[in-house]
Amino acid sequence: MGHISRAFETVGIPTVIVMSNVFRGRILAQKPSRVLFTKHIMGRPISAPFDVERQTYVVREALKLLETAEQPETTIVLPDGYRVAGQ
Repeated sequence: MGHISRAFETVGIPTVIVMSNVFRGRILAQKPSRVLFTKHIMGRPISAPFDVERQTYVVREALKLLETAEQPETTIVLPDGYRVAGQ
């Protein structure tokens, strides 16, 4: 994932990777430009199915990171963990 984002960045396409925090070490070793880590389970970095509120929050935070990151290898870890919609 990090290698692909760097390839996009070299041709002028800005990227943000949204990833579960469990993969933090592996992705940071690839030195991507921007990463938003969530405390969600593997395979569900945006959130649980039907948790539209949390999904919207994560996507908005990713877009905000895209707009505000001023240096390479900027990372953010979102607070709060995975939740099942409606709980």
